[in-house]
Amino acid sequence: MSQQAGSTDIKKKVLSTGIRVGTQVKTKFMKPFITKASPEGLYMLDLDITLKKIITAAKFINRVGTENLIVCSGRQYADTPIEKFCEMLGSKKLLGRFLPGTLTNPSLPYYIEPKLVLISDPQVDVQAIIEATNAGIPIIGISNTDNITSQLDVIIPANNRGRKAIATVYWLLVRQILIERGELKEDESMKYEIDDFETKITEEEIE
Repeated sequence: MSQQAGSTDIKKKVLSTGIRVGTQVKTKFMKPFITKASPEGLYMLDLDITLKKIITAAKFINRVGTENLIVCSGRQYADTPIEKFCEMLGSKKLLGRFLPGTLTNPSLPYYIEPKLVLISDPQVDVQAIIEATNAGIPIIGISNTDNITSQLDVIIPANNRGRKAIATVYWLLVRQILIERGELKEDESMKYEIDDFETKITEEEIE
């Protein structure tokens, strides 16, 4: 199966997940990734660019080594996607509040020295960005239409607010990393589907 056919199938698969639905705000940083506004006034991201950026990020992560990557998110919906990502690739996860000094203060018990940081939202994960920047660690960031991305080395333009959308980004990233490594073929299924990456809402949260 050609790579082209493979990518067409993937596009079909992820279109319904809301991965390209942005917000009503666009920053100058995100303008190049936006195609149009929806009738509801939401800016839409270019899925082709998103998929290309996922390939770029996967190559970067593989070059550095997944064991040298930390994946951060202060956003609850990103917990399950990140846990699955780290389980499959052996990366380290930092969920919830990012403790000051994690990347910059060697005297702290929780200090770590990763070679690469992946964040889920530049707005929520601002502490991780500040510290990675100060420590000279490159940053890959999943960014929505309203995000400020001046400190990011690789931008993955995607909806980072929706549960299914954020699950899809992490699923695509794991898949691409495995393809780049030669551990998965373009037309092969992974052992987990997008649904497995999705943070489930409990009954209490719905009420």
